[in-house]
Amino acid sequence: MQLDGFVLDHIPAGTGESTEDFSYEWDDVAFTSRVWEREVDGGHQVDLQVLVLRGPRLATATALRDFLAEYHERDPGTWALSDFQPGGATAFIGENEAFWLVEPGVAVQVRSPTGRFGADELRATALGVRPAGPGG
Repeated sequence: MQLDGFVLDHIPAGTGESTEDFSYEWDDVAFTSRVWEREVDGGHQVDLQVLVLRGPRLATATALRDFLAEYHERDPGTWALSDFQPGGATAFIGENEAFWLVEPGVAVQVRSPTGRFGADELRATALGVRPAGPGG
């Protein structure tokens, strides 16, 4: 499956089957997002989000991390992130999210807002996101 020029090769088993795509902009960064959710008692719950972010302010991995800290209202000083390298990119992974700069101005974020999937599944999902390539 594809999202805004990227192929999504791995979705965790048990992810809700209901999907919806959204496009929006926040602070001069354009977002394209796919959300997977499932029915729970009293409504729906988001299991997984994959977001493609595009904007000139996303020029470096540090700028991306700072932008997402602001966007998600996280304290950069206490946001527990580790480094990892999908496709050689400088990337960050936390308890419920992974994100990286694909190239200056283009980034990807994978989130499991409820923490339903463990670190291994989050990492596998992030590593399964790749550029679609020519004609993709």
